[in-house]
Amino acid sequence: MCGIFGIYGCKGAARVAARGLYGLQHRGQESAGIASWDGRRLRVAKGMGLVSEVFAGVDLDEMDGTAAIGHVRYSTAGDSDLRNAHPILASTQHGEVALGHNGNLVNGHALRESLERGGAIFNSTTDSEVILHLLARYGCGDPVEALVQSLLPLSGAFSLVVLLQGLLIGARDPWGFRPLVLGEMDGAPVLASESCALDLLGARFIREIEAGEVVIIGEHGVKSVRPFPTEPPAPCIFEYVYFARPDSHLFGGVVFPARVAMGRALR
Repeated sequence: MCGIFGIYGCKGAARVAARGLYGLQHRGQESAGIASWDGRRLRVAKGMGLVSEVFAGVDLDEMDGTAAIGHVRYSTAGDSDLRNAHPILASTQHGEVALGHNGNLVNGHALRESLERGGAIFNSTTDSEVILHLLARYGCGDPVEALVQSLLPLSGAFSLVVLLQGLLIGARDPWGFRPLVLGEMDGAPVLASESCALDLLGARFIREIEAGEVVIIGEHGVKSVRPFPTEPPAPCIFEYVYFARPDSHLFGGVVFPARVAMGRALR
């Protein structure tokens, strides 16, 4: 039940990501964070509280870069604690990686136990960190393929934004539990949990990321792969009941008319 955001190919990407998170603040109020890529390294700023509180004392212009991801957290797995704030940063054989996750992994606890028995050391209590440990263990030379392989063992809900090797990657679980949309702002591709974040930036809504789809965004543009087996769609009803903003485009429609229709059906 969190909000995620990503943008690629935009000057001052960290500042744009902060604005995008304002549009997703309703999705999580416990913590907020941004990771940016400056062409050489990842920089992360995060803290407990609202977007306005976390970044009040942060000079986002110092987080120079043209790609960034952001996250606002509503904890459903793991304590409400700074160590669990996203984006999560790690250094792996595939380089530095930053990850923001919306969802819950049904098999997260089992995967964590297996990894710990193999000697893994975790820095947080979130199920999201499991993904980074799986990524670190895949030895294939292509970092994007390694990330894709790390997602295949997952069961449950995940919409992700990832910065890896200068690429922005978005992924949605094969059931489509949690939302993720693609937009465009002055030629820069944008990923967000809801289209309302695009509206705040004056960005154009393009489409939803499909269930089971992974998008790789870089200098080549937007590339899409579908590595997961097809599953019956299972979008989360709570997005329509109370969670998403009424003006958001989700699951093939706009939230507000769906709420009106549900109310009419319950009369």
